[in-house]
Amino acid sequence: MSSDTCADQDGPFVDLHTHSTASDGAVAPAEVVRSAAAIGLAAIALTDHDTVDGVAEASAEGEKQGVRVIAGCELSAFEKNLEIHLLVLHIRSPETLKPHLDQFRDERFYRARQMVEKLNAAGHKLSFDDVLLEADGGVIGRPHVARAMLNKGLVTDFREAFERYLGFGCPAYVEKPRISSKDAIAIAHAAGGMVFWAHPSKDGGRERTKRLVDEGLDGLEVIHPSHTSEDIKRFHKFVTEFNLVKTGGSDWHGAREGYRTLGNMNIPMSWLAAQDQFMAAQATL
Repeated sequence: MSSDTCADQDGPFVDLHTHSTASDGAVAPAEVVRSAAAIGLAAIALTDHDTVDGVAEASAEGEKQGVRVIAGCELSAFEKNLEIHLLVLHIRSPETLKPHLDQFRDERFYRARQMVEKLNAAGHKLSFDDVLLEADGGVIGRPHVARAMLNKGLVTDFREAFERYLGFGCPAYVEKPRISSKDAIAIAHAAGGMVFWAHPSKDGGRERTKRLVDEGLDGLEVIHPSHTSEDIKRFHKFVTEFNLVKTGGSDWHGAREGYRTLGNMNIPMSWLAAQDQFMAAQATL
């Protein structure tokens, strides 16, 4: 993304979409925070897939580093028959969310096992232990299967793993267990969180946004590395039209270079302040 599509050019900045080894990121939760401190970020949201297990470690490091840590996660759901990712931020009651996340974690475990079985049936030797080693105790996702395949020499890079084996319609693809966007939003709200449509990109049209707003959506991830300048203009318009809250971030998984590096979206503190105001208003209802 070019600099003219970023939110602002004057700091301080925040990054409200990051991942750690608690799911499919490459660095530990505390290291996410140390990396944020090193580049001068005022706050980060830790938004691992289907887990809040890294939040306590990140928050403790945030106290040491002077970086505010927002408790969050990223949920996978389905709106009609279309997959959608939802960012849940400012989670007040993670214990309310945890039973649901534990179920999602178990479903991810069995999905990955089925992928390995399909690869083996196709003659590609990979053990499930290889995948568990890549996950290292975190929530298992397709990237862990891809890393295991890469390490075993079954593919030459991540792109090949997904395009030839793990992507939709490919030989080792296994569909995710389904939870509706409406149910996912309700679960997140029950835990006291705000819910944003994560990286809507080209799928973020008005009709679909309206359906999600009717289900209780609180906001849109306006700024994301995958968004074009036209996407961003459209999402700003929807934020105003539907009275939504903005968020944004790098979707950082640990890369030190490329288009998804920590803090590179220049999300201003004012966006986080608006989220805080929303949460304060909700608390009085």
